[in-house]
Amino acid sequence: MEEPRQTVLAVDDSLLNLQIISDVLKEECNVLLARNGADAIRIACSDPPPDLILLDIVMPDMDGFEVCKRIKSIEKTKDIPIIYLTGVNNEYDEEYGLRLGAIDYITKPFKPSILRARVRNHLQLKYYRDRLAKIGMIDGVTGIPNRRRFDEVLSLEWRRAVRSSQPLSMIMGDIDFFKNYNDTYGHLEGDACLRKIANKFCDSLKRPGDLVGRWGGEEFACILPETDLAGAMTVAERIRLGVIDLAIPHISSPIASVVTVSLGVSSMVPHPGQDPIELVRRSDEALYKAKRAGRNQIGVVMDQQLLLPHNPK
Repeated sequence: MEEPRQTVLAVDDSLLNLQIISDVLKEECNVLLARNGADAIRIACSDPPPDLILLDIVMPDMDGFEVCKRIKSIEKTKDIPIIYLTGVNNEYDEEYGLRLGAIDYITKPFKPSILRARVRNHLQLKYYRDRLAKIGMIDGVTGIPNRRRFDEVLSLEWRRAVRSSQPLSMIMGDIDFFKNYNDTYGHLEGDACLRKIANKFCDSLKRPGDLVGRWGGEEFACILPETDLAGAMTVAERIRLGVIDLAIPHISSPIASVVTVSLGVSSMVPHPGQDPIELVRRSDEALYKAKRAGRNQIGVVMDQQLLLPHNPK
């Protein structure tokens, strides 16, 4: 598979230096240019962010060391590799710059072939590191985010909800009598069923910020930022009916002739000092109630009150 064309951000207050860097690298990658630290940080925070930053040290207003510190302090940009490309050539500054988190230090004047080679090597490392990270975040059976990725996103959205005082909702779903399904149809068909259910969960989420992950076994979980209880219940009902519409035969289910799911819904406006595990606990409690009430239903928890299962006919 061909590697995608990557992007390098070059930061230097000299327009001539930027032109030279661009000319050297333009055959290897896309090149973005910034002439000061503020623009560098803004571009680094863009979507998608650059894959690598070439950073001068001596600049007005904000020097390269400060730019590096700020980029490394931002969650979205902290893993972007930074190479200093500078006329400052002494052991102290090189050591200090590397301690701030840069991965390399190249002094001017530089040989174009050396710059190309170093940039190419670091971009390849970045590419393979990103691929490994992505593989480590994806469930191998269903192709959706795994539990590790789900936990990371939940922590991130929880902190965001604390800052914004907006509701955060969670849906936890479980395939009804999935052990019976595996025993009847075999594990290969069981894996195919998991993939179909995972796709239906994904199709039921309409906003880019929503996320569904495989919680474990036959359980799935959804994170719905800035969504109140009513909105989360609407999504849950869309999932429940969507799974039924898949019409996956399940002759060993005691409640239906096709595969169904039970769902637990909870919603909170997080406050400082609270832990996201509380949202998980409530969602799990709501799911347990839906299953006890007969399955193929939706249980709901909000605040400390456990509501009756929700299953409109």
